[in-house]
Amino acid sequence: MIPRYSRPEMVALWAPETRFSIWFEIEAHATDALAELGVVPKSAARALWDWWATKPAIDVARIDAIEAVTKHDVIAFLTWVSENVGDEARFMHQGMTSSDVLDTCLAVQLARATDLLLADIDALLAVLRRRAFEHKLTPTIGRSHGIHAEPVTFGLKLAEAHAEFSRARTRLEAARADIATCAISGAVGTFANIDPRVEAHVAAKLGLGIEPVSTQVIPRDRHAMYFATLGVIASSIERLAIEVRHLQRTEVLEAEEYFAPGQKGSSAMPHKRNPVLTENLTGLARMVRGYVTPALENVALWHERDISHSSVERYIGPDATITLDFALARLTGVMDKLVVYPQRMQRNLDRMGGLVHSQRVLLALTQAGVSREDAYAIVQRNAMKVWESDGRESLLELLKADPDVTLPHGELEAQFDLAHHFKHVDTIFARVFGETDPPL
Repeated sequence: MIPRYSRPEMVALWAPETRFSIWFEIEAHATDALAELGVVPKSAARALWDWWATKPAIDVARIDAIEAVTKHDVIAFLTWVSENVGDEARFMHQGMTSSDVLDTCLAVQLARATDLLLADIDALLAVLRRRAFEHKLTPTIGRSHGIHAEPVTFGLKLAEAHAEFSRARTRLEAARADIATCAISGAVGTFANIDPRVEAHVAAKLGLGIEPVSTQVIPRDRHAMYFATLGVIASSIERLAIEVRHLQRTEVLEAEEYFAPGQKGSSAMPHKRNPVLTENLTGLARMVRGYVTPALENVALWHERDISHSSVERYIGPDATITLDFALARLTGVMDKLVVYPQRMQRNLDRMGGLVHSQRVLLALTQAGVSREDAYAIVQRNAMKVWESDGRESLLELLKADPDVTLPHGELEAQFDLAHHFKHVDTIFARVFGETDPPL
């Protein structure tokens, strides 16, 4: 992943030094368990930890140089450890296979990456909650098919986003539990040369669950579900980003990204203020979703093990989590500083001469005894006059002048009361936030 779309903490999690550190922990914890079972000398386990306690620098270049000869990354790592620890290192990796190290390490990395992503979502939820209560009763137009529909509040739009990312958090927690799985079962997963208690010990030390049947690898349906969850979260990011992009269009301009002092929108046109951050989020979401299909295709491995999944995961593990981490942080910043224009929202709401109240008139006419078909025709023919006048005509005045509208003028006017549309906002907020007003 390129630095432009990366954050240091997540990047560090995927650095070679981190990976080799986790490999060492797996090997050393396994050696501890083997020593307790009497399979290897306890001095071997102590030698590993004593060396590690000196905080040795992980020599990535040396490990890479060994791998250039061995063509095997785990053997290269074990050889490097042996060079530093000495003879006792020969007891490492007893009864284990490379997948025991690689798959368990990937589980640790994905679990830790998920913890960062969960923190990202929490930060976003806090911002969405604050902005939702800020604009709980800020009237704006709801749109279906991009066309004016009926009034909503801007707070409801943000509450909807909060509910969506709350679901995302729940899914991500489940994905973490699914992916945080340890396998130390040896070649083809039969435990023929290593006791299952070793696996249990390593899993406990690393905070992982135990894969019940690992063949020689952890089944990749777990990984497929994990990356699919990231893809869904990316789509939620894009949905909110697109909402901001539409609201920032010049013809709408109900909200826009914060435009910092000194910021430039265009190299050619000095007047431009473009939604560059949310456009960027749309692109990043496409990238995260792009990693889902390879993860799904990784599920179908040959027999007990092949490595067709390996190259894929070396890409998508870092790239998907790093990209999503950056995207969540960027979206949080956008929503935190989003500039909202309530007056423009009200102006757009009023722009089409009261058309947004057409359903209320339709229902009032049916309640007064007019058939639904006739009521629809009455309201629609007057609404079309307003539509064709680009809002210069008033639906209310046209209906008052229509002899087929039998409602008293006072009752007709009541159907154009904006507050009617917001009478259940408290109910919706209580469903989303568990409360109707923010705590002091």
